[in-house]
Amino acid sequence: MRQFGLIGKKLSHSFSAGYFNTKFKNEGLTDHYYALYEISSIEEIIRIFGIPHLAGLNVTIPYKQEIIPFLADLDSSAKKVGAVNVVKMSPRGPVGYNSDYYGFQQSLMSWLGNKSIEKALILGTGGAAKAVLAALEDLNIAATSVSRNPAPGQLGYSDLNAEHIREYKLIVNTTPLGMYPEVEIFPDIPYEYLDQDNFLYDLIYNPETTAFMKMGAEKGARVKNGLEMLHLQAERSWEIWNS
Repeated sequence: MRQFGLIGKKLSHSFSAGYFNTKFKNEGLTDHYYALYEISSIEEIIRIFGIPHLAGLNVTIPYKQEIIPFLADLDSSAKKVGAVNVVKMSPRGPVGYNSDYYGFQQSLMSWLGNKSIEKALILGTGGAAKAVLAALEDLNIAATSVSRNPAPGQLGYSDLNAEHIREYKLIVNTTPLGMYPEVEIFPDIPYEYLDQDNFLYDLIYNPETTAFMKMGAEKGARVKNGLEMLHLQAERSWEIWNS
């Protein structure tokens, strides 16, 4: 028996259990199972780590950074990003990895093709945002984070103006704003200044077209959701668990 799962605070929107259990069935892995573990605080991870036959976990909002002190070690991918979305159970204890970085970078490169992007805005500053920031840095795209409570070097939402929208052609939403079931919510950016030169990438995949994407598309911007990234990071998770 090999047990896998996803930990997070609210998981009703998650595709992971269906994705992996279908994968196990298709590959004839009858002794593999993937479950959802909703936990109200990160301290509950100790109980999750004690589940019999646990081989690996995925980690989602809001625990990608909070889980780090509970791990025995971090892989270079997690150290680079500063956040964990994959945990592999090893003889020395749970080890943290990051596959969000890989999934986002591969998906973005495929989407942009030969289009040259010099600057990007990252909406949000959580664990997923850290993976996006690391991926953009490695692609030589200068990224600036946008936060409700901006730290030095970051922008606040109220700071954004027409000049920012013209200068930062790529805008990546890493926040949960607009995620099912609250599908009418969207990040507070000046959509009126968007045009066909802008690219809006939303890490959300449920709904398929978020309010953020709709408002961008109405102005001619090219838009993409996070489903491809999710598939890529899920397959990378599987590789990690079996390495």
